[in-house]
Amino acid sequence: MYGVNQTSEEVNNLLTKSASRRTLLRGSLVAGAVLAVPSCVRAPVDRMAGRGIEPLASRPPAPAPYVAPKFDPRRIAGVRRPLLERALAARDTHRRSITKRDRIAVVDFGAGSAAPRMHLVDVANGRVTDLLVAHGSGSDPRHTGFLQHFSNVDGSNASCEGAFATSDYYVGKHGRSQRLLGLDPTNDNALARAIVVHGAWYAEAEMLAIHGKLGRSQGCFAVGDARLQQVFNHLGEGALIYAAKA
Repeated sequence: MYGVNQTSEEVNNLLTKSASRRTLLRGSLVAGAVLAVPSCVRAPVDRMAGRGIEPLASRPPAPAPYVAPKFDPRRIAGVRRPLLERALAARDTHRRSITKRDRIAVVDFGAGSAAPRMHLVDVANGRVTDLLVAHGSGSDPRHTGFLQHFSNVDGSNASCEGAFATSDYYVGKHGRSQRLLGLDPTNDNALARAIVVHGAWYAEAEMLAIHGKLGRSQGCFAVGDARLQQVFNHLGEGALIYAAKA
């Protein structure tokens, strides 16, 4: 409050000085703010300018399409090469029926029944498992242990040659069995003849110690009961069994 005794002139002088001080103070605050802002903003700008803007990484080239390595029959040990090559050619010829291509079975009927002549081949890695398998009595009437001839005739009890496609499973007079579809003129009667894969006591390895050969089937691919599931697991449905004499 201004004093009562102060003149109007003095009051006006005081008001003028007070207004001047407020103006000066306000100007100082504004100036300080203006000076302060650039220092806050300039630092990150300077840092960005020092780093520079990194260019975007170039897009990596697209991977080349996968090409499966060409299969070399020489990688498969224990299977006669001419027979293996014929089996692989048959797999390609009958590709519509052979839907499972990574595993096949090759039966070398050029060997006697004392030899493990059914070859379960894993085409992908070259592994082979060899099993005993019987041939038909009609193919070896004198029971020499060696297949003499093939037949596709119903009632012949003979083995037939060519490419077979594995089909469905069933339980019949020989127990668990698997039907086969003959794909060639030399075995196209296989389904009607009930030429199948089944287990049999006369195809066990113990028969070799007693007789030096296996017993005979009625034309079926008979393996030992102990090895039957192994054949089923290897092939499944839609796989190739190729039987011939090398």
